[in-house]
Amino acid sequence: MKQVFKFFGVVGTLVALWIALLLSTELSPAVRLVVPYLPVYALVALGCYGLGMVGYGLMVFPTCPEEAVLLQKDIDEAKAFLKQKGVYVATQ
Repeated sequence: MKQVFKFFGVVGTLVALWIALLLSTELSPAVRLVVPYLPVYALVALGCYGLGMVGYGLMVFPTCPEEAVLLQKDIDEAKAFLKQKGVYVATQ
């Protein structure tokens, strides 16, 4: 529950800052053009970050040979169980 409060606290603060920037009259015209689109930029940046993290995770994905052996054992047990029940399971 603490994480929810922390999340909404950060989001609320960012929204308050964005609204303050929208209502500010001391901004230059160039900045005034950018401020309304800050949430869109933030979402795009968050999406890029997420894609980057997924890509990095795929690049450094660890191989687990012992887990592969256990998985193959589970597959063989499932095939034997299904064969016992009369279900045909194609093998390579």
